[in-house]
Amino acid sequence: MKVSAMVWTGRALTGLFAVFMLGASIAPKLAGMPVAAETLISLGWKPDYVLMIGLMELAFLALYLFPRTSLLGAILMTGLLGGAMATQVRVENPLFSHELFSLYLGLFLWGGLWLRDERLRALFPWRRNP
Repeated sequence: MKVSAMVWTGRALTGLFAVFMLGASIAPKLAGMPVAAETLISLGWKPDYVLMIGLMELAFLALYLFPRTSLLGAILMTGLLGGAMATQVRVENPLFSHELFSLYLGLFLWGGLWLRDERLRALFPWRRNP
């Protein structure tokens, strides 16, 4: 794949990740929508954490979207996604639709970054068998 095609594919994956996070997770939390608190309560969390988690998600996403801080943002967001996955496992939600959903998001997160960042591709090259 040409570098420019890789970069544009990475930007598309990054954009899909960002739009999903903003629309499905961050906006409901920051807007104080009841669904955000209800979801946390059903997972065993206090609803008091809704705003804090929403602000963390927004900050990590902003770091991820800026090229100079994208690696830091990806690492922090991965930690947050890991916590979300652990919560889903703890409450014994369905495997493929709930427990692994954070993994799916992480693949978009890191796949987009890997495709659009030459330094990350050099650090983690895709190799073919000889």
